[in-house]
Amino acid sequence: MKNLLVFLFVVLSLPWTACTRPDGMYEKDIPLPGQQWAGSFRPAFTFNISEMDTAYRYNVYIVIRHTDAYNYNNIWIRGSIRQPGDSVVRTDRYDLLLATNDKGWLGTGMEDIYEQRVLIQQSTKFSRPGEYALALEQVMREDPLKHILNIGVRVERVP
Repeated sequence: MKNLLVFLFVVLSLPWTACTRPDGMYEKDIPLPGQQWAGSFRPAFTFNISEMDTAYRYNVYIVIRHTDAYNYNNIWIRGSIRQPGDSVVRTDRYDLLLATNDKGWLGTGMEDIYEQRVLIQQSTKFSRPGEYALALEQVMREDPLKHILNIGVRVERVP
């Protein structure tokens, strides 16, 4: 009976331990309405860096999910980040390569859907504790940009 209770406790506690993210990681994906990204739709992401976490370095990724009907090998994205306590927003443009003529779609795929994490900032140090706000917008000539399913951000501590 005691072994059965221990077994049940372990099995029932697995969902809570298996889904937790490691310390120093943030990830959020936002589905795009109608599987297209209008230039006016600017998904926003906020994440907190504690006083203790300012000692670490982080890799920052843009995560994009699209179908194989997407018309381009790349996507241009403008990222705007605001640091805690600042009213000034720093903006960067990113040319994310999604496919090559030799290899086809990059990233991982299942049937007609592909997902790719693109490193946009390597070994970044967040010097201030608090809430960081990041907004993304597509700046391609096609508007709305069709066949984009999700856009996301991943911030992970460098080991």
